[in-house]
Amino acid sequence: MVYSGEGIHPTAVIAAGAILGDGCAVGPYSVIGPSVVLGARNRIGSHVVIEGNTTIGDDNVVYQFASIGAEPQDLKFKGEKSTLKIGNKNIIREYVTLQPGTAGGGMRTLIGDGNLFMANTHVGHDSIIGDGNVFANSAAISGHVIVGNRVTIGGLSGIHQFVRIGDLAILGGGSMVTKDIPPFTMAQGDRAELIGLNLVGLERKGFSEDQISILKSLFRNTLRAKGLLKDKVSQSREQTKNFEAGNFFLDFIASSERGVALPRRTKGDA
Repeated sequence: MVYSGEGIHPTAVIAAGAILGDGCAVGPYSVIGPSVVLGARNRIGSHVVIEGNTTIGDDNVVYQFASIGAEPQDLKFKGEKSTLKIGNKNIIREYVTLQPGTAGGGMRTLIGDGNLFMANTHVGHDSIIGDGNVFANSAAISGHVIVGNRVTIGGLSGIHQFVRIGDLAILGGGSMVTKDIPPFTMAQGDRAELIGLNLVGLERKGFSEDQISILKSLFRNTLRAKGLLKDKVSQSREQTKNFEAGNFFLDFIASSERGVALPRRTKGDA
């Protein structure tokens, strides 16, 4: 369980120079490095190590044995003063590893607010994680990955470096992702393919039936239909003139450098 006491346990090691905000609790045998800055009301469990140039916001909960801010797992790393910045109200479970940036990727890793990192999750160097995401057990996020907002990544999934995962996307358990996953979609498999729109997520987010209908049409016309992707995106712009989410969907596809994952082929496909 996360440390339920108040203040700093007498066995915790808080280096000179570390800054802890009001109301922080640090559990037994945890170690806080000299360049760490914690905001207010963070609860740090036992045997947690937070090191490096790490800044953590307010109201985060970190469970036992997590490793935050340790040197990135990149053989090109030469000790540069890169950073890890974590926002507010994140839950970081057992054995999670969150690592800072490198000179080859902007020198920073950024994590937003309200994320749940289940046990054994890894977020690699220079990644950018948005808000409200769920990373199930043993999800592995490589370096230079961008994850949007309200994304769900299934357990034992692996995300290749430089991949982008769009808002409200869902990845099934065990997905191996080597291409960008467009917003509002569901994907699974090795290598992950799209299986449709995240209809439940769209409804919960407040999308109307008409808006969902437009997104279904965009999915069908840009990702499933035959032809060059850039031409299909251009032809679909007429449907999204006054629909921000539709433009967001098309802009994501158009800006992809790795290419986007495509729908599974069916018996009716050529």
